[in-house]
Amino acid sequence: MNTESENLDLDPNPHPDGELATQTITLPADTNQDGEIHGGWLACQMDMAAHLASSKVAKGKVATVAIDNISFLAPISLGSIVGCYTKILAVGRSSIRVSAEAWVSHVVKGEEWRKVAEGVFTFVAIDSNGRTRAIPKESS
Repeated sequence: MNTESENLDLDPNPHPDGELATQTITLPADTNQDGEIHGGWLACQMDMAAHLASSKVAKGKVATVAIDNISFLAPISLGSIVGCYTKILAVGRSSIRVSAEAWVSHVVKGEEWRKVAEGVFTFVAIDSNGRTRAIPKESS
């Protein structure tokens, strides 16, 4: 079975699937004992990007309720620029599923952009009391 990740190397011009939601640079505090960026830090960046995308659709507050299978495809070095791209996969009565991809480039090293992680995040729209609410119809 071929997955999108396995087919990435076959694409002569790979590109992100979705819209750029966030972009940041990696710092020393983001590294593990081996000098690479923590997977948890990257998962957090992807969650924040997916949160922004789902908040726009929900027209308000949302909460992460599930993270499906984040695949870490390659390590990230200190000083890399990390861009998180998102795409809305589905909108339900109160829930939103968002695909998130993380792409990196290291300007100083002259690296091209490459995908380093992908995952699917599920959010639920919430009200000011933290209770589930319906997503406005015009959003879906």
